[in-house]
Amino acid sequence: MATTGNQISMSNQVGDLTGLPLQSFAVYRGKDFRVTSGVNLGDGLSHASEIELADNYQLRGEARRSRLSVMVENESLIIAHGTELGHVHHALHLDCVATFMAASGDTVEVLVVVETDENGLIEETFFLPFAPLNPDVEYALVKVDTKTARTRLSDVACVAFTRGTQITLANGMQKPIEELAIGDRVLTRDHGPKEIRWIGVQTVRATGAFAPIVIKKGALNNARDLVVSPHHRIFIYQRRDAVRAGRAEVLVKAKLLVNGQNVIQAEGGFVDYFQILFDSHEIIYAEGIAAESMFVDGRVKSFFPADIQAQLSSDHTVAETTRAFELRDGMLEPSVAADVLRSASGS
Repeated sequence: MATTGNQISMSNQVGDLTGLPLQSFAVYRGKDFRVTSGVNLGDGLSHASEIELADNYQLRGEARRSRLSVMVENESLIIAHGTELGHVHHALHLDCVATFMAASGDTVEVLVVVETDENGLIEETFFLPFAPLNPDVEYALVKVDTKTARTRLSDVACVAFTRGTQITLANGMQKPIEELAIGDRVLTRDHGPKEIRWIGVQTVRATGAFAPIVIKKGALNNARDLVVSPHHRIFIYQRRDAVRAGRAEVLVKAKLLVNGQNVIQAEGGFVDYFQILFDSHEIIYAEGIAAESMFVDGRVKSFFPADIQAQLSSDHTVAETTRAFELRDGMLEPSVAADVLRSASGS
């Protein structure tokens, strides 16, 4: 993976209530991925100290992914309100990344997450697959990595643009994101010209949770196709409150706009994801429409690799400045979400 640093960007706010970062992931319960042959026959996927290499696993046919909402509190992950799994306020531990191989030779990585109760005892195990799992296929456990769980989670949670995205500069000109450099001045919606403090790039397989969202030309009044990571939030200024948010300014994750027509998720191949960091969380312009920059603060800074923490001096620790209302899953019907927001922002 070509990268200048991986990062976890738990960028989504719980409105104005707590100001704590929140993120939701679609995960399976560990018990839904069971050993069909091997040492732990009949057991579900567990944590690293209990699973055995070469055991064969199969996803239950009735297994369904559900929402696991997490937030950062005192630099630790806990389960947040709005979750469909686990118990609110219980601690979450990023246990390991397990790699499974099908008979075809295809591999799937999964992030194993453990919930513990107030006494530190294991309550339940969940897992986030980084590519689709087929319930008709057996998968052999071939690798367990306990060192990269945090950075692998960041691959999913990152707020990123893709190669070729045209970013508006302070002088009004546009430049492809891959040609930007630290120190370049970019036009921001709320604070005018701002210098870029850090740029990250990573290349990942465009499958499952990593597949980018394509907002086709015109879907949100964008000048060209805008391609972003699934959790990237788009800023909408409503001239009329079509979504009943109670305010004009709203943010919506790109993945919540997918309708299979003018907003799609593009699977296949590889994708280059670029992150831009300023002194504060900013709304910038990409392909002519407003979208957020990367967000971190002191609560999540410790999740960065050491080399990135070193670059983020105390002077560059950023804080959330946008007070827009974030649209949640279920607040808008995906089939019409883009059309509603485009219409609401029009003249």
